[in-house]
Amino acid sequence: MDGIGKVDIIARNTIKPSSPTPDHLRIFKLSLLDQIIPPMYGLIVFFYPAETGTNFSEQSSRLRESLSRTLTTFYPMAGRTNAIEPSIDCSDDGAFFVEAKMDCELSDFLRKPDGELLNNFLPTTDPLTAQLSEGYVTLIQITGFRCGGTAVSVCISHKIGDISSLVTFLHGWTSSGEAGSPVFVGDSLLPPRDLSFAQRTDIKSGNLITKRFVFEASKISHLKDKVGAIDHNIQMINKYPSRVEVVMAQIFKCAIAASRSVTGSFKTSVLFHSVNLRPRTDPPLPENSVGNLIWFVPVVIEESEMDLRTMVHKMKRLVNEFCNEKAKKFKDHSLSVLGEFGKWAEFKEMEFYSCSSWCKFPLYETDFGWGKPIWVSSANLTFKNSIILVDTREGDGIEAWVTLEEEKMAIFERDNELLDSATFNPSAYLYITSTQSV
Repeated sequence: MDGIGKVDIIARNTIKPSSPTPDHLRIFKLSLLDQIIPPMYGLIVFFYPAETGTNFSEQSSRLRESLSRTLTTFYPMAGRTNAIEPSIDCSDDGAFFVEAKMDCELSDFLRKPDGELLNNFLPTTDPLTAQLSEGYVTLIQITGFRCGGTAVSVCISHKIGDISSLVTFLHGWTSSGEAGSPVFVGDSLLPPRDLSFAQRTDIKSGNLITKRFVFEASKISHLKDKVGAIDHNIQMINKYPSRVEVVMAQIFKCAIAASRSVTGSFKTSVLFHSVNLRPRTDPPLPENSVGNLIWFVPVVIEESEMDLRTMVHKMKRLVNEFCNEKAKKFKDHSLSVLGEFGKWAEFKEMEFYSCSSWCKFPLYETDFGWGKPIWVSSANLTFKNSIILVDTREGDGIEAWVTLEEEKMAIFERDNELLDSATFNPSAYLYITSTQSV
């Protein structure tokens, strides 16, 4: 991008808990659900305008001090993943903390966010940082802009938890001790098992590219009108599609079409739709439970089902069946989980897609002490056919971060049906009011 430089790292440190972790908590055993998740980081970046009376040094110092206090309560976040056993070594090594500067205005970046440049705000993409921080559960980077604005990225090993877990961590970090204590589930829910029988599908291959599409509230309402009410006989609390469901289906439909254009033929595709298990187990788990308390419900789409209404209805039906019939059995039933996991082998010849929704989580309430963010983003993903959905700042629209192979993305991003519903990478600067300085 013109006028946008690279991020320069100025310091790398480790932030240790303010109080040591007791000896009896030094080993945190992961659950079967944690074990199934691939070894990667959950990534999120918050952008903040300049605040009168503070500077980058003060903000960084405030961040380090509050993080140190928070790690005492969230002690596994200060540990390291065990490369051999399904566990976290809670040895108080700390969180890896990076300070960086960027010689441009925050507004210059926000006017047209660059997906590749966005990676520079992440500690996981710098080779030296990645080498030094290997095994750390938590990585943080604060980046200062020339104008005084900042970006704060929070990267948590997916082995310790899902997006809800990350939000619980953020709440504990930013609430000045007012938040309730987290509930670390670990192997108390589902003990780990031997998964040597499982063969993972390689979903990293290919030249991947991530792009951002914004679905405004009015366009989402139009999609919901096209789909209409669910007309099958399965009992549901809500028979109308949600905004997440219609956006997810629209992206899935257009991605399949792009794949067919590249390969010249239709290939049966499966979308793994993430479902939060916390409210659906029997009894329900606390909202502040930390762990991978999600399941991915497979939604298979054949060529005859390439219609938005059909796709949404099938997606809603399968997720509803899972929640009503299977989710309650997951708690304390390893065999049920292994049985569902084993069924994934049936899809190995299909085109894999996955979608995670961060919608309805209070990400725009994340205040580290200098105000709320003006923009919250996902980042470039390393897994092909991945979809991340995030609320817009207003809360009624959806930003979709879609990762496809480059050849397929070239077709996907020009799909007229997609562009009737979404805008490709609009300015995030529009979210900023005229009273805010960036």
